[in-house]
Amino acid sequence: MSLTLGTSLALLGVVVLLLIALQGWWRARRARPRRAATATAAATTAGERIEPGLGAVDDGPGGSANALGAAARPAVSVRRSARIDALIDAIVPLALEAPASGDFVLSHLPASRRAGSKTLLVEGLDAETGEWEPPEPGRRYGELQAAVQLASRSGALNEIEYSEFVQKVQAFADAVGAVPDFPDMLDVVARARELDAFAAPLDAQLAVTLRANEVAWSVGYVQQCAQRLGFVAGAVSGRFVLPAAEEAAPPLLVLSFDPQAALAEQPQDAALRECTLGLDVPQTPEEAEPFPAWHNAARTLADDMGATLVDDQDQPVTLHAFATIGVELQRIYRALEARDLAAGTPAARRLFS
Repeated sequence: MSLTLGTSLALLGVVVLLLIALQGWWRARRARPRRAATATAAATTAGERIEPGLGAVDDGPGGSANALGAAARPAVSVRRSARIDALIDAIVPLALEAPASGDFVLSHLPASRRAGSKTLLVEGLDAETGEWEPPEPGRRYGELQAAVQLASRSGALNEIEYSEFVQKVQAFADAVGAVPDFPDMLDVVARARELDAFAAPLDAQLAVTLRANEVAWSVGYVQQCAQRLGFVAGAVSGRFVLPAAEEAAPPLLVLSFDPQAALAEQPQDAALRECTLGLDVPQTPEEAEPFPAWHNAARTLADDMGATLVDDQDQPVTLHAFATIGVELQRIYRALEARDLAAGTPAARRLFS
């Protein structure tokens, strides 16, 4: 049976319309963010058991992601509180006329424990244990000392900040009956500038961006991929963190994305096309192997999420680039150790904060 020209054109038009509709459907499908798999679907497609919510994910025995999470999260230990340290603080001895109770000292502490942008600390020498400690109720102290941090990520202590520190400590000393012995301002400021000059080139904060190759991600999908590596929800919207070994210590790694997506009414419909994996080097002990954890997490997430790793110049991060960074970190670690400010120590965390 032969077709007329009109019939042939009509059929061709139908085919073209179908192709256009199919292309539109495919584009719409690709534009939708990749969603997190349900526990049942994941078990069917990947042989994994994924618990809903923000808990850890069981990747099954021998899973590489599970091994990375376990290696990056050793047994939890208790973190020591920040203490006055002559390496990073200007210290003022406060001689007491008579021992003072912790309650009395606490009642007269400065309302603000800052001098400008720098931390102000006060400690007492416990009459019973002979240890310096932050004042506590029910204790007695034979001596006191105050200190101001010499440098931080906001820069070196300056003359105005030191003057504010002196005023606050003098008022505190008058209230508790102590005699302060202030170091010379010029000497303190010179020390602060020298410490800042030392620390600034060693302040390594690594970040790599994961950029979606094709399909965007939903917040739940990013969460699901991060959970497999041991990440949990951070205290700030738009962040998942890999907890450190020490209780209350800074996280080992931070995976951050657009916080507006996390706060959206329908976060599963908010399309993400990139997120950033960060490592704050001075905040984490070298023995926790934070760089290998950062490198492995970046590669694993890129593979799982269909992403390309790029730097802040939008250039792909190659294996050679990771190796170069690793060599540079060794120089930084050794320089910090030589100054008794090893990465992850309380003094280093305070200095690089």
